[in-house]
Amino acid sequence: MSATQTSTQIAREVIRIEAEALVAMQAALPADFDAVVARLLQVRGRVIVSGMGKSGHIAAKIAATMASTGSPAQYVHPGEASHGDLGMITDQDAVILISNSGETRELADIIAHTRRFAIPLIAITKKADSTLAQQADHLLQLPDAPEACAIGMAPTTSTTCTMALGDALAVAMMRLRGFERENFLAFHPGGTLGAQLLRVSSVMHTGAALPVVREATPMGETLIEMTAKGFGVAAVAEGGRLLGVITDGDLRRNLSDLMARSAGEVATRNPRSIAPEALLSEALGVMNTYKISALFAVDEDGMLRGLVHIHDALRAGVA
Repeated sequence: MSATQTSTQIAREVIRIEAEALVAMQAALPADFDAVVARLLQVRGRVIVSGMGKSGHIAAKIAATMASTGSPAQYVHPGEASHGDLGMITDQDAVILISNSGETRELADIIAHTRRFAIPLIAITKKADSTLAQQADHLLQLPDAPEACAIGMAPTTSTTCTMALGDALAVAMMRLRGFERENFLAFHPGGTLGAQLLRVSSVMHTGAALPVVREATPMGETLIEMTAKGFGVAAVAEGGRLLGVITDGDLRRNLSDLMARSAGEVATRNPRSIAPEALLSEALGVMNTYKISALFAVDEDGMLRGLVHIHDALRAGVA
């Protein structure tokens, strides 16, 4: 990199160097990759991931990604491991150690621990002849690509490749385990991810909370039901089957002789509805598109199962 380059030129060069390394790794994936995935899928305990310095930060991220996608995993700091945390690593686990050089001295105690108790050891390193690689049961060798920093020493390309390799392991195990959206929600109940995966059935109002009247119900009684339940709508149903919906708009359109009519005469027939198993974000999309504040949840047989209000979606964090 030249000292006369602009910051934009430097950025493009860094990304090019790292991208070329990723392409090289994709074209020549480590030979042990399939064996490592198979080994990790058999683990009855946790996948322990460790590394020192920048490799440690990547190790923590890999452990977090695995844990959130169905593969129990934990990051262990090598320094702390040498002072008691080796007890976190059991013979039910497998260990992934990350070291670009394969000679990181802080990893020595973890390496020795895995050898002593026959714990599977997977090495991620650039050096196939390093101490770490030679001691490991499986080697995931990083491509022999230059670091992207100006002096060729700061972990840049190597950490990018390591993170990509960790993602590849996590996603491969995720798919082979049959880990689905519902499983993902179980590990992400909070925040935007969890909210986006919530289903209508998890927040909808049911049973006695539903504003429901029959076709022959006088509008006087219907207004009482609508007011009591507080959603601004009422379902017109017979035998549990949704036939129509009464909204504030229906009331205004029939204002001149409203009290002389029945619920069935005022209701909008074949109203928009949502399946209980639909995503809450989908329900919010329907409400926003058609400028309505509530949707009744109806199953595949047309039976009324619940009601979801726009406030339910907003309270859940779907916006």
